[in-house]
Amino acid sequence: MEHLLGSADTPVRIAVVGAGPAAFYAIEALLKSPGLHASIDVFNRLPTPFGLVRDGVAPDHQSIKAVTRIYERLAEHPQVRYFGNVTIGRDVQLAELQRCYDQIVLAVGAPGDRQMEIPGEALRGSAPATAFVGWYNGHPDYRDLAVDLTHERVVVVGNGNVAMDVARILVRDVAELAQTDIADHALAALRTSRVREVVVLGRRGPAQAAFTNAEIREFGELHGVDIIVDPADLVLDPLSAAMLDGNRVAAANVRTLHALAERGATGQPRRIVMRFLTSPTEVLGDGGQVCGVRVERNALVPNAAGELTLVGTGAYDTIAAGMVLRSIGYRGVPLPDVPFDARRAVIPNVDGRVTAGVGGAPIAGLYVVGWAKRGPSGVIGTNKPDAIATVASMVADLPQLSCRAAGDRAPAAIEQLLEWRQVTPFSWDDWRKLDAHERERGADVGRPRIKVTRVAEMLDLVGKAHVT
Repeated sequence: MEHLLGSADTPVRIAVVGAGPAAFYAIEALLKSPGLHASIDVFNRLPTPFGLVRDGVAPDHQSIKAVTRIYERLAEHPQVRYFGNVTIGRDVQLAELQRCYDQIVLAVGAPGDRQMEIPGEALRGSAPATAFVGWYNGHPDYRDLAVDLTHERVVVVGNGNVAMDVARILVRDVAELAQTDIADHALAALRTSRVREVVVLGRRGPAQAAFTNAEIREFGELHGVDIIVDPADLVLDPLSAAMLDGNRVAAANVRTLHALAERGATGQPRRIVMRFLTSPTEVLGDGGQVCGVRVERNALVPNAAGELTLVGTGAYDTIAAGMVLRSIGYRGVPLPDVPFDARRAVIPNVDGRVTAGVGGAPIAGLYVVGWAKRGPSGVIGTNKPDAIATVASMVADLPQLSCRAAGDRAPAAIEQLLEWRQVTPFSWDDWRKLDAHERERGADVGRPRIKVTRVAEMLDLVGKAHVT
């Protein structure tokens, strides 16, 4: 007798690739699906879970990281197993997952970054903000990033929340950062930093700024930091002024910027300069090292449809700086053997069902959630309804899916494959040991945790060999 996939007799076997917010919201939606019986295995490239909550959220925003308590409860559910330190496409191939699981959910995020595509971008001292964020958060990939803080001025290109985080960390009182979970190597570097000014460039006006009001308000609360806003930048064109009526966030941002402009310079030792309607046109160098940025003044003008378009005015000037951090957006990257929409930098899909290319037919049993599905947009909570929508597609597809062979879909099959490949998976129990270790180290000096930032050390701490 054939049993329905997802029933008590034949639980659906599901692999989730990734362990960030989108992955955990998908797991939550699956576990809450009425009548669905599922066995869920989570695969993550790093030993540590939680994705950008651990490696992207600024260390001085500890309250945001409290969401991991929800994720921990999900990971400890008896129907969920965690396989950290496993890279899909290297340790396990997609085809092998497809043989072992009925459904696969790709929650791989958008780990790349957009480029400015201007001359000088590759100079020493020019880097993506994503790498700098990974560096100060202790992401193993960026642990050894060469960060030179011997210059007095840094230019940050972009004015979204990541740009605001980067600017804030560069000038924040180090004594305050020493109470967070910022990586030790970053804290040591910031203690001797000579950076006194951060210039934040936004190519559009203050009404179009991408940061949230909480972020810009926080600027005004920084100890020992002046926030400089040119009042002329806050004079809005008629269309920008009109858009404030229907956009509470933009209206609040503009009000906050006016308050900061009125406060002006007060003689603090460090400062953040907010510049709007300014685009970088070239990163300038001296001996291969960044020495400045050439910028052009922009204007917002209405097009034939009455919409605002950005145009350069031909007015240029130069900002001397020793480092340039571009913060103009995360970008998805291709996953081995998975279709990829290069134009949008996402995995092509319809309602979360991965398709065989843009406009192609859905690939049975393959799904996507989060930034890999829709692009890098929204906040952590945005991933929840997104994941729920994909899970609805997964549940709807169950009657049409053919069940894998019993031997292939046995829970032990993937463990045997990893053992044969000499891959050292990091279990949830391993993570709990590492988590306790980091917290204990932090408690000794009044910090939330002191992060372990090298994979080999993580494995050593739980008694596992590191295979390169």
